[in-house]
Amino acid sequence: MELSSVILTTGGSFGFFRLLNSGVSKLPMPESACRNAWKWRNISTSFVHSLITATWAVLCFFLQPQMAEDLIETHSVFSHALVSFSIGYFIYDFFDMVGSQKLIQSWELLFHHIVVITCFGLSVLTCRYVGFAVVALLVEINSVFLHLRQILRMANMAASTLYRVNSMINLGTYVVFRINTLAWMTRWLVLNRDKVPLLAYTLGSVGMAIMTAMNIVLFCRLLRSDFLKSSTRETKKEKEKEM
Repeated sequence: MELSSVILTTGGSFGFFRLLNSGVSKLPMPESACRNAWKWRNISTSFVHSLITATWAVLCFFLQPQMAEDLIETHSVFSHALVSFSIGYFIYDFFDMVGSQKLIQSWELLFHHIVVITCFGLSVLTCRYVGFAVVALLVEINSVFLHLRQILRMANMAASTLYRVNSMINLGTYVVFRINTLAWMTRWLVLNRDKVPLLAYTLGSVGMAIMTAMNIVLFCRLLRSDFLKSSTRETKKEKEKEM
């Protein structure tokens, strides 16, 4: 893709998610979510992004399996467009959070977006490491269930069977597509140290370290919220029945 195509794809993505966010605001909203309408719209928009990019990333490797053997040079217009499309979303989401939340509430995600936009931007501009960026986007497979979890909680469905099933799938895909993927990417960087320029290696290593730390913290929060707390509540109920 030429620079003009990258700008067009990124800009089109930014505009698409802006319109999608506006469209969500016109749809019926659960009464329990009305207290934070912005968050409902933001998560719903992020859910759609995850669905699109998760499917797109899998298709990239399915249509061009040789890209998995060379994450530096090998890529297609299809995969290049995916990374450009995702940049547009992350730029949109960055400004959406800046304009609607206090910095103290969203600094972690804002920092995450800055790292992603920088790394993905270098990739599409240099036409290198596109395969590596597509691997990174495989985490969106988990994001589908992560965002669905938030949507269900905002809709007061945290006690439903759907929520419990989603929680289990969410935790499983979290380990496979977030923690394992990040570990694999870190390992790839170390093994290919001699093929990666110092700047790209430093940026990638720092980025991976930050992402790994953030994801481990989030995993612990999810585990405690959806499983450990519920187990504690069930134990208390059983004790009350025995009494």
